[in-house]
Amino acid sequence: MIGSDAYNYINVLNKAASASWKRNEVIVNNLANVDTPDYKRKDLDFESLLADALSDSSTENLDKKVANLQLSSLNPHVFTEYSELSYRYDGNNVDVDTEEGYLADNQIKYYTLLNSMTQEFNRLKMVLNRS
Repeated sequence: MIGSDAYNYINVLNKAASASWKRNEVIVNNLANVDTPDYKRKDLDFESLLADALSDSSTENLDKKVANLQLSSLNPHVFTEYSELSYRYDGNNVDVDTEEGYLADNQIKYYTLLNSMTQEFNRLKMVLNRS
């Protein structure tokens, strides 16, 4: 994490990209356990934590909301989803097609976050070059 106000958005994007990477690992783990009896699919929650942190602020200015975020408190957590649900007789609730869809969606999010960080760095670079 970079300790300057100029990097607030980059720090948030970095935290989100790290959470997306972790979610990718969780989804791949679900796919690896597709044939494990009684395995229940897991997922990772970060987006709702970030949305709550941004909505709790008393200001309407997004720059100030991002500057006031306590990134150390935004820790994504893995949870078991639909633990009482099972698609098969062996108690497993992982569906390969659904997981592959989640994986594709998450990869798009991850690369979008990386692209956004690159754009932020390019903006800072442009400002520094004009000075």
